[in-house]
Order: sequence, then structure tokens, then C-alpha cells
Amino acid sequence: MDQFLQKIQAGGVIGAGGAGFPTYVKLESQADVVIANGAECEPLLNKDQVLMQCSAPSLIGGMMLAMHQVGASRGVIGIKKKHADTIAVLRDAIPDNIELLEMDDVYPAGDEAEMVYEATGNRIPSGGLPKDIGVMINNVESFINLFHAAQGIPVTDTMVTVHGEVKEPFTAWLPIGMSYSEVIALAGGITCDDFVVVEGGPMMGSVTDDLSKPITKISSGLLVLPASSRVATIKNRSEAALRRIGKSACDQCSICTDMCPRNLLGYPIHPHLAMRSLQVSANDNSSLTQAAQPCSECNLCTMWSCPEGLDPSQVCATTKRDLRENNLLMTPAQLQAKTKDVHPLRDYRKIPTKRLMQRLEVLQYSHRTANLLEPMLNLEKVSIPLSQHIGAPALAVVKVGDIVSKGQLIGAAVDQALSVSVHASIDGTVTELSNIVVIERTADLINNN
Repeated sequence: MDQFLQKIQAGGVIGAGGAGFPTYVKLESQADVVIANGAECEPLLNKDQVLMQCSAPSLIGGMMLAMHQVGASRGVIGIKKKHADTIAVLRDAIPDNIELLEMDDVYPAGDEAEMVYEATGNRIPSGGLPKDIGVMINNVESFINLFHAAQGIPVTDTMVTVHGEVKEPFTAWLPIGMSYSEVIALAGGITCDDFVVVEGGPMMGSVTDDLSKPITKISSGLLVLPASSRVATIKNRSEAALRRIGKSACDQCSICTDMCPRNLLGYPIHPHLAMRSLQVSANDNSSLTQAAQPCSECNLCTMWSCPEGLDPSQVCATTKRDLRENNLLMTPAQLQAKTKDVHPLRDYRKIPTKRLMQRLEVLQYSHRTANLLEPMLNLEKVSIPLSQHIGAPALAVVKVGDIVSKGQLIGAAVDQALSVSVHASIDGTVTELSNIVVIERTADLINNN
């Protein structure tokens, strides 16, 4: 590994969302095009817009470093054309070899496969990766973190949007390891009695009621919603219930497949066949159809398409899990052999974000923008996981009782493994050490900040 890649790995840079794929690995391949994904198609999230407006030089710097490393001659920033203020900022900052891809305000504009196709006219091979067609793609925050890591500044904070049933929605850089309850308190507190927190956006995020959980490098948003809301009700269904109901109620209308963004791109995903497999399953309602394997879990079939209110997305997700456990997954070559041409009606089946928000019953929150907040934090402690990404957890290099400062290495990347380093996000003393490093400020540190 060359010195530049070592810096990115040591700086702890990963994809700031999803599974958190380590960025240094993406930089090991050659590419013709580098794409920054700023489409941010999840309703109510605002972090990418704030980042692009406030940190455009760092974004451009990170893209230029990535382009040099992978040998790309072209850079693209994907952004929805409705964000005129952000576009104006970027136009003043971008060099000649980086262009803006202005996209419609539809879901899922920010999906990796959608973004790559819109930017290049080529599709990622089914079961393959962007690098297979000469593309490197990452989100905006990752490129900013890459730029900083190249200067020896590690990842210690993450940009998070807090929205929904809170007094004052906001977007802010926050220390990794800060608890959900502390983050939400910055928004003035919760405005409903019975609530859940969606980690991420309402479409692909997961639901929790555990506010002691820490934010991590992949945290993008905390959306507070009533426990009785449509989003919470759907996401809280048990696997047994969604399979049982799907087996008895699906009428095979196939709208889930007809509207599936990946199917419209020609990938061999057929949610209605995953639902059909339930109807011919045994008493355990198991599903092992390979028609579910290419599902991206964008959740559009569940949240938008199904007229019966069923959950094809989760049926596909659990089916993929079961296929994997039973060694029944198709190879990339087999998946690619089933790939078809892009559907001629694809452009007419895109879902406008406003209409999607109405269906999700979150449109009432959209009149309030989660503007940038620069909080004066006085945290007593943070709980920093040693594993915040796909791959091997970092190895602790501190012990209980050690005094650490913000940015100091507390977990080293594992040699010869998919792994990145982890750093302290506040000054303090290590008080607990397991798979999580707990750092607490002493009384004098708290008083001096």
C-alpha cells in the first residue's frame, strides 16, 4: 500500500453512510470517472447540502486527490437541480475537469446504480462494483474526510441531521460517540409523547427506541417520529408477521416490480416473485427465490408501490439473507446473464420526492429546514465503537486510565485486513474498554470548556 493510501486508512476514512466501506480500498483501483454523490434522496435529510455549501473547497480537494490517485480525468458531482444555492456555490469552486450533474427531485436519485448510470450512461454490472466500469463513487462527506486525512487530520466528527418531532431541526458536525439522547437534546427536545427514532432517512433507515446508542462515522440523520406513524408501523413489523401477511394477502399485481428502480435499470430483481415464493412455502413461510438477490433495499416497493400495504422490500432482504446462509446466491456472471435492457418507461416511473413524503406522512415536517448548527458542546463522555464499518474492527491501542486528546489514535487498523483506524473525539480519560472505548472528561476539563 502506498503512502497516500496509508494516510487515508490511518485517518479512519470510510463511506459516511451505508455499510461504511473503507475509502482506501476504493482508491486502490484505477478509474476514468470519480463521482461525488450529493443527491441526498432521503426525505428530510440536509447534511449533504450543508457540507457542499460550507466545505466546497475541501470537497473539491478530496475529489482532486482521489482523481489523481485512481488516474481519472473526469469528476462529477451529483446534485438535485432544485438546490440552486448549493449549485451556485459549487459552480464558483469547481475546476474544468469536474462537472455538475443536475438531477430531478425524485427517489432514489442518490442510489449508487442510478447515479452511475446518469453520470456515465453505463450500468454497474449486476453483482459487480462501480470499479468494474471504471468508476469510483463516494458520498460528499467521505471526500471531505479524505481531504483532511491527507493532511493528517483524522475522522473524529460526523455530520448529522436531526428532524421530525423535535423543536428545532438542525444539521451539525458532532463528535463520534455522542449518544442519541444528547444529539436530540440539541434540537430542543422531542415534541411528542410516544416516539421512535429512525437512524438515517424514512425510506432506508432502521427504527430504534434506544437513545443511549452512539453516533458513528456512518450516522447521517436521526428522524424522530410518532410510534404510531406509518413509517414506524411498517419498520416495526416482525419478520414472522410480514411473511405471514404477505403469504395470505399478496394478489400478484406486480406493481412492486413494475416500479422497482433497479428493475427499470434492467437488473434481474423481481419483488413480486419473492412475494409469490411465500405463497408456495411451507409452514415456516420461507423464501429462497433468487429473484430477490439483486434488491438494493431502497424500500420503494413497500413504502410506495404495494396497494395492499405489504412489505416486499423486507421479504427480499430476508430472502437474500437466507440465500446466503444456504449457499444459493447466484454468481455475478449468472446475475449479469439475466440482466436486460433499461426499461423504456423508466423516466416516467420516477417518484417525485414531494409525493413520496405525502405517502410517508412526513410532509408536515418539510416546512422547517435543518439549518447548520454550531453547538457549544460540553460532553461528559463519548462511547466510540472500534467497529464502525464493514470489515475488521480496529485494535485498541489504549488502556483504561489513559489520558487521550481529540484526534489521538485509540484503535489501529488491522494489518492485512479490511480495516481502518479509530480516533478519540474529545479530550479525556479512557474509563471503559471492550468493543467500545468510553472516554470521560475530568471535572477540570469540563469546567475549562
